[in-house]
Amino acid sequence: MATSGNAVKTRQLAQLNSQLAQLSANLSDTENLLRMTSVQAEAMRGLGSWHGGLFMAASKVLGEESVKEAGQPKK
Repeated sequence: MATSGNAVKTRQLAQLNSQLAQLSANLSDTENLLRMTSVQAEAMRGLGSWHGGLFMAASKVLGEESVKEAGQPKK
């Protein structure tokens, strides 16, 4: 009976060890993905600022054109 109990305990410890190794690998992958996400978020922030500037410039140009058109007498 003690032998079968030791066999069960050994099997459970081996399974636990395997699961802990898988958990460690998954945590490592998650850490790398979070690091990459952080870098990409900074890049997206820069792109957002750049596009905001483009929209403001386009609005200014289009706004000036509409003011010029409004100031011209209609024929």
